[in-house]
Amino acid sequence: MAVDLSPIDENLLAEIANLHGMPKGAFNIRKDGQLVQRSNSAFVEISTKTDHPGIDIHVKPGTKGETIYIPVIVTQSGLKDVVYNTFYIGEDCDVKIVAGCGIHNASHQASEHDGIHSFYCGKNSHVVYVEKHYGEGEGTGERILNPTTNVYMEEGATCEMELVQLRGVTSTIRDTNAELAADAKLVLTEKLLTHDQQTATSNMKIELKGDGSSVQVISRSVAQDDSEQVFNPLVIGEAACRGHVQCDAIIMGRAKVKAIPGIEAASEDALLVHEAAIGKIAGDQIVKLMTLGLTEEEAEQEILEDFLS
Repeated sequence: MAVDLSPIDENLLAEIANLHGMPKGAFNIRKDGQLVQRSNSAFVEISTKTDHPGIDIHVKPGTKGETIYIPVIVTQSGLKDVVYNTFYIGEDCDVKIVAGCGIHNASHQASEHDGIHSFYCGKNSHVVYVEKHYGEGEGTGERILNPTTNVYMEEGATCEMELVQLRGVTSTIRDTNAELAADAKLVLTEKLLTHDQQTATSNMKIELKGDGSSVQVISRSVAQDDSEQVFNPLVIGEAACRGHVQCDAIIMGRAKVKAIPGIEAASEDALLVHEAAIGKIAGDQIVKLMTLGLTEEEAEQEILEDFLS
């Protein structure tokens, strides 16, 4: 049954999932811990879990070109919402999943959403997953988002994950875990923006278990004002595999950024690389844009948007 959405709800859905109205195909929209509306398709079935709050998403083998939307919005102050979503992707699929959570908090009480997502990617399947987090509201209450993402990839599977934190999230602890079988490939891109006194911790553990498996971890973050960030990825190579971890951060004001990239090789045929760079915006970049007619503030914003794009 369709539920009318408020302008606040619609704005949150636009921010986190680029949705304007209900999408076509398979989707599940959740608000304040309750189902708003759900739809299945001929190839995707979404059902309510019986043991935990959350949903199971089954994608039939051979499914191509499907986009599945599962956004969550929170507008009830003082709510702590926990949801478990499990994705079962059949063999030889090619699908896109759009998730994310938006919190509107106009009170002094904390609002929190903890999403635990598990992905079982079938043999030779291709999955694109986009998750955006966003917070807003004039209240002093915290907007807390603690996502956990678990990925299990069978032989030859490919998964591209884009994990994005936009503005307004008071604190976040992000845990990402993955296990890759032979010839599986994971590309994990994380983009974070923190400001004011916000904190963000990102923990990752990627295990390359099969020959020919590979992972590329790319972290781009901007820390402004008095915010603090910790980036803590670990790639473990247990076979003839390849892994690359890259962390680039821009620091502004009195912010603090700590990057602790780690690699462990348990096979002589593992090839693992990590690199990290933290710094401020180069002055010559701002000057160059100002010669094109931008103010210093506009030039700075342009650089930040390009960096996080």
